[in-house]
Amino acid sequence: MTATTITTPKSPTAPRLAGAAIPPVSTPTEIVYPDSDGQPMADNTRQFDYIVMIQGGLAALFAGRPDVFVAGDLLWYPVEGSNTIRTAPDAMVVFGRPPGYRGSYRQWQEDGLAPQVVFEVLSPGNTRAEMTRKRQFYERYGVEEYYEYDPDRGQLRGWLRRAERLEAIPEMAGWVSPRLGIRFDLEGLDLALYRPDGRRFETFVELDQRFEAERQRAEAERQQGREEGLHQALERLIASGMAEKEARRLLDLG
Repeated sequence: MTATTITTPKSPTAPRLAGAAIPPVSTPTEIVYPDSDGQPMADNTRQFDYIVMIQGGLAALFAGRPDVFVAGDLLWYPVEGSNTIRTAPDAMVVFGRPPGYRGSYRQWQEDGLAPQVVFEVLSPGNTRAEMTRKRQFYERYGVEEYYEYDPDRGQLRGWLRRAERLEAIPEMAGWVSPRLGIRFDLEGLDLALYRPDGRRFETFVELDQRFEAERQRAEAERQQGREEGLHQALERLIASGMAEKEARRLLDLG
Protein backbone atom coordinates (compact mmCIF):
# COMPACT_ATOMS: atom_id res chain seq x y z
CA MET A 1 0.00 0.00 0.00
CA THR A 2 1.40 3.43 -0.94
CA ALA A 3 1.39 6.10 1.77
CA THR A 4 1.83 9.85 1.21
CA THR A 5 3.59 12.08 3.72
CA ILE A 6 2.82 15.84 3.62
CA THR A 7 5.48 18.24 4.95
CA THR A 8 4.99 21.93 5.74
CA PRO A 9 7.68 24.35 4.42
CA LYS A 10 9.60 26.38 7.01
CA SER A 11 8.48 29.94 7.54
CA PRO A 12 11.20 32.46 6.62
CA THR A 13 9.94 34.82 9.39
CA ALA A 14 10.24 32.25 12.15
CA PRO A 15 13.95 31.60 12.80
CA ARG A 16 14.83 28.58 14.89
CA LEU A 17 15.96 29.48 18.38
CA ALA A 18 19.36 28.27 19.48
CA GLY A 19 19.12 25.13 21.51
CA ALA A 20 15.49 24.47 20.56
CA ALA A 21 14.60 20.79 20.19
CA ILE A 22 13.90 19.59 16.64
CA PRO A 23 10.56 17.80 16.53
CA PRO A 24 10.80 14.19 15.24
CA VAL A 25 9.71 13.56 11.69
CA SER A 26 6.72 11.20 11.61
CA THR A 27 6.85 8.32 9.14
CA PRO A 28 3.89 6.40 7.81
CA THR A 29 3.27 3.11 9.59
CA GLU A 30 3.33 0.06 7.35
CA ILE A 31 0.44 -2.32 7.91
CA VAL A 32 1.54 -5.91 8.44
CA TYR A 33 -0.72 -8.72 7.27
CA PRO A 34 0.42 -11.82 9.21
CA ASP A 35 0.49 -15.16 7.45
CA SER A 36 -0.70 -16.93 10.58
CA ASP A 37 -3.39 -16.27 13.15
CA GLY A 38 -1.78 -18.60 15.69
CA GLN A 39 -4.70 -21.04 15.53
CA PRO A 40 -4.23 -24.74 14.71
CA MET A 41 -5.41 -26.04 11.35
CA ALA A 42 -7.44 -28.76 13.06
CA ASP A 43 -8.32 -29.87 16.59
CA ASN A 44 -8.22 -33.61 15.96
CA THR A 45 -7.12 -36.18 13.39
CA ARG A 46 -10.62 -36.76 12.01
CA GLN A 47 -11.10 -33.07 11.19
CA PHE A 48 -7.57 -32.86 9.75
CA ASP A 49 -8.11 -35.87 7.46
CA TYR A 50 -11.26 -34.33 5.98
CA ILE A 51 -9.63 -30.93 5.45
CA VAL A 52 -6.68 -32.53 3.64
CA MET A 53 -8.99 -34.74 1.55
CA ILE A 54 -11.15 -31.79 0.46
CA GLN A 55 -8.24 -29.44 -0.32
CA GLY A 56 -6.23 -32.17 -2.04
CA GLY A 57 -9.20 -33.37 -4.08
CA LEU A 58 -10.01 -29.86 -5.23
CA ALA A 59 -6.38 -29.15 -6.09
CA ALA A 60 -6.22 -32.36 -8.14
CA LEU A 61 -9.52 -31.57 -9.85
CA PHE A 62 -8.26 -28.19 -11.08
CA ALA A 63 -4.58 -29.10 -11.51
CA GLY A 64 -4.77 -28.47 -15.25
CA ARG A 65 -6.37 -25.05 -14.89
CA PRO A 66 -4.06 -21.99 -14.92
CA ASP A 67 -6.89 -19.77 -13.68
CA VAL A 68 -7.99 -21.58 -10.50
CA PHE A 69 -6.37 -21.11 -7.09
CA VAL A 70 -7.04 -23.70 -4.37
CA ALA A 71 -5.86 -23.38 -0.79
CA GLY A 72 -6.40 -24.80 2.67
CA ASP A 73 -6.21 -22.96 6.00
CA LEU A 74 -4.96 -19.78 4.32
CA LEU A 75 -5.70 -16.39 5.85
CA TRP A 76 -7.95 -14.28 3.62
CA TYR A 77 -7.83 -10.49 4.01
CA PRO A 78 -10.73 -8.97 2.07
CA VAL A 79 -10.15 -5.30 2.97
CA GLU A 80 -7.01 -3.33 2.20
CA GLY A 81 -5.80 -1.36 5.19
CA SER A 82 -7.24 -3.71 7.81
CA ASN A 83 -5.32 -6.68 9.15
CA THR A 84 -8.04 -7.57 11.65
CA ILE A 85 -10.76 -8.30 9.09
CA ARG A 86 -9.69 -11.80 8.15
CA THR A 87 -10.55 -15.48 8.29
CA ALA A 88 -8.93 -18.76 7.25
CA PRO A 89 -11.36 -21.16 5.52
CA ASP A 90 -10.48 -24.83 5.83
CA ALA A 91 -10.52 -24.92 2.03
CA MET A 92 -11.24 -22.28 -0.60
CA VAL A 93 -11.36 -22.01 -4.37
CA VAL A 94 -10.85 -18.82 -6.39
CA PHE A 95 -11.74 -18.83 -10.08
CA GLY A 96 -9.88 -16.23 -12.10
CA ARG A 97 -6.60 -16.38 -10.15
CA PRO A 98 -3.51 -18.47 -10.95
CA PRO A 99 -2.32 -21.28 -8.70
CA GLY A 100 0.90 -20.81 -6.78
CA TYR A 101 2.39 -19.86 -3.43
CA ARG A 102 0.74 -17.29 -1.17
CA GLY A 103 1.52 -16.46 2.44
CA SER A 104 -2.00 -15.11 2.68
CA TYR A 105 -4.76 -14.18 0.26
CA ARG A 106 -4.92 -10.37 0.06
CA GLN A 107 -7.93 -9.69 -2.07
CA TRP A 108 -6.86 -6.27 -3.37
CA GLN A 109 -3.74 -7.92 -4.84
CA GLU A 110 -5.86 -10.60 -6.55
CA ASP A 111 -7.90 -8.41 -8.93
CA GLY A 112 -10.35 -7.86 -6.09
CA LEU A 113 -11.67 -11.43 -6.42
CA ALA A 114 -13.12 -13.05 -3.32
CA PRO A 115 -13.03 -16.84 -2.98
CA GLN A 116 -16.16 -18.09 -4.72
CA VAL A 117 -16.33 -21.38 -2.79
CA VAL A 118 -15.30 -22.10 0.80
CA PHE A 119 -15.46 -25.16 3.07
CA GLU A 120 -15.46 -25.52 6.82
CA VAL A 121 -14.99 -28.81 8.69
CA LEU A 122 -16.22 -28.52 12.25
CA SER A 123 -14.46 -29.69 15.37
CA PRO A 124 -16.19 -30.47 18.70
CA GLY A 125 -15.06 -27.06 19.96
CA ASN A 126 -16.85 -25.05 17.27
CA THR A 127 -20.02 -23.39 18.57
CA ARG A 128 -23.10 -22.58 16.54
CA ALA A 129 -22.60 -18.86 17.29
CA GLU A 130 -19.03 -19.04 15.96
CA MET A 131 -20.13 -20.76 12.76
CA THR A 132 -22.94 -18.24 12.29
CA ARG A 133 -20.38 -15.43 12.48
CA LYS A 134 -18.23 -17.19 9.88
CA ARG A 135 -21.18 -17.59 7.55
CA GLN A 136 -22.02 -13.91 7.97
CA PHE A 137 -18.41 -13.04 7.12
CA TYR A 138 -18.59 -15.10 3.94
CA GLU A 139 -21.93 -13.57 3.08
CA ARG A 140 -20.65 -10.04 3.58
CA TYR A 141 -17.45 -10.45 1.59
CA GLY A 142 -18.79 -12.12 -1.53
CA VAL A 143 -18.56 -15.91 -1.21
CA GLU A 144 -20.92 -17.62 -3.66
CA GLU A 145 -21.02 -21.13 -2.18
CA TYR A 146 -20.36 -22.12 1.43
CA TYR A 147 -20.25 -25.74 2.64
CA GLU A 148 -20.04 -26.90 6.24
CA TYR A 149 -19.51 -30.47 7.44
CA ASP A 150 -19.62 -31.80 11.00
CA PRO A 151 -17.89 -35.22 11.00
CA ASP A 152 -18.91 -36.05 14.57
CA ARG A 153 -22.61 -35.65 13.84
CA GLY A 154 -22.51 -36.58 10.17
CA GLN A 155 -24.18 -33.29 9.34
CA LEU A 156 -23.66 -31.63 5.96
CA ARG A 157 -25.00 -28.14 5.23
CA GLY A 158 -24.62 -25.72 2.35
CA TRP A 159 -25.50 -22.18 1.32
CA LEU A 160 -25.77 -20.60 -2.12
CA ARG A 161 -25.66 -16.88 -2.86
CA ARG A 162 -28.88 -15.26 -4.03
CA ALA A 163 -28.29 -11.55 -4.67
CA GLU A 164 -26.68 -10.26 -1.45
CA ARG A 165 -27.45 -13.25 0.79
CA LEU A 166 -26.30 -16.81 1.31
CA GLU A 167 -29.42 -18.94 1.37
CA ALA A 168 -29.52 -22.46 2.78
CA ILE A 169 -29.59 -25.35 0.32
CA PRO A 170 -32.64 -27.44 1.30
CA GLU A 171 -31.15 -30.86 0.50
CA MET A 172 -27.43 -31.57 0.30
CA ALA A 173 -27.61 -35.28 -0.53
CA GLY A 174 -26.91 -35.45 -4.25
CA TRP A 175 -26.30 -31.70 -4.50
CA VAL A 176 -23.97 -30.65 -7.32
CA SER A 177 -21.92 -27.49 -6.83
CA PRO A 178 -22.62 -24.97 -9.62
CA ARG A 179 -19.03 -23.71 -9.52
CA LEU A 180 -17.09 -26.90 -8.84
CA GLY A 181 -19.24 -29.49 -10.56
CA ILE A 182 -18.66 -31.93 -7.67
CA ARG A 183 -21.47 -33.95 -6.08
CA PHE A 184 -22.02 -34.09 -2.32
CA ASP A 185 -23.30 -37.08 -0.40
CA LEU A 186 -23.22 -38.75 2.98
CA GLU A 187 -22.31 -42.41 3.38
CA GLY A 188 -23.48 -43.04 6.91
CA LEU A 189 -21.80 -40.23 8.83
CA ASP A 190 -18.97 -39.87 6.31
CA LEU A 191 -18.77 -37.09 3.75
CA ALA A 192 -18.38 -38.33 0.17
CA LEU A 193 -17.46 -35.98 -2.67
CA TYR A 194 -17.54 -37.06 -6.31
CA ARG A 195 -15.80 -35.43 -9.26
CA PRO A 196 -17.77 -34.69 -12.45
CA ASP A 197 -16.33 -37.90 -13.96
CA GLY A 198 -17.76 -39.92 -11.06
CA ARG A 199 -14.48 -40.52 -9.24
CA ARG A 200 -14.65 -40.19 -5.48
CA PHE A 201 -12.37 -37.85 -3.53
CA GLU A 202 -9.85 -40.06 -1.69
CA THR A 203 -7.46 -39.70 1.20
CA PHE A 204 -3.73 -40.19 0.62
CA VAL A 205 -3.97 -43.63 2.23
CA GLU A 206 -6.82 -44.62 -0.09
CA LEU A 207 -4.91 -43.31 -3.11
CA ASP A 208 -1.82 -45.30 -2.12
CA GLN A 209 -3.85 -48.47 -1.52
CA ARG A 210 -5.53 -48.14 -4.91
CA PHE A 211 -2.18 -47.51 -6.62
CA GLU A 212 -0.68 -50.60 -4.99
CA ALA A 213 -3.70 -52.75 -5.92
CA GLU A 214 -3.48 -51.58 -9.53
CA ARG A 215 0.28 -52.23 -9.59
CA GLN A 216 -0.19 -55.76 -8.30
CA ARG A 217 -2.99 -56.42 -10.80
CA ALA A 218 -0.86 -55.14 -13.68
CA GLU A 219 2.05 -57.30 -12.54
CA ALA A 220 -0.21 -60.36 -12.33
CA GLU A 221 -1.53 -59.66 -15.83
CA ARG A 222 2.02 -59.33 -17.18
CA GLN A 223 3.03 -62.58 -15.52
CA GLN A 224 -0.07 -64.35 -16.84
CA GLY A 225 0.63 -63.00 -20.33
CA ARG A 226 4.24 -64.21 -20.15
CA GLU A 227 3.20 -67.70 -19.09
CA GLU A 228 0.55 -67.91 -21.79
CA GLY A 229 3.08 -66.78 -24.39
CA LEU A 230 5.62 -69.39 -23.25
CA HIS A 231 3.07 -72.21 -23.37
CA GLN A 232 2.01 -71.17 -26.86
CA ALA A 233 5.65 -71.17 -27.93
CA LEU A 234 6.10 -74.62 -26.37
CA GLU A 235 3.14 -75.99 -28.31
CA ARG A 236 4.55 -74.56 -31.56
CA LEU A 237 7.97 -76.15 -30.96
CA ILE A 238 6.45 -79.54 -30.20
CA ALA A 239 4.21 -79.25 -33.25
CA SER A 240 7.32 -78.59 -35.35
CA GLY A 241 8.79 -81.93 -34.27
CA MET A 242 11.01 -80.90 -31.35
CA ALA A 243 10.99 -83.15 -28.33
CA GLU A 244 8.97 -81.72 -25.44
CA LYS A 245 11.93 -82.00 -23.04
CA GLU A 246 14.19 -80.11 -25.39
CA ALA A 247 11.50 -77.51 -26.08
CA ARG A 248 10.99 -76.95 -22.36
CA ARG A 249 14.73 -76.60 -21.81
CA LEU A 250 14.94 -74.11 -24.62
CA LEU A 251 12.12 -72.02 -23.18
CA ASP A 252 13.50 -72.46 -19.64
CA LEU A 253 10.28 -74.11 -18.47
CA GLY A 254 12.07 -76.92 -16.71
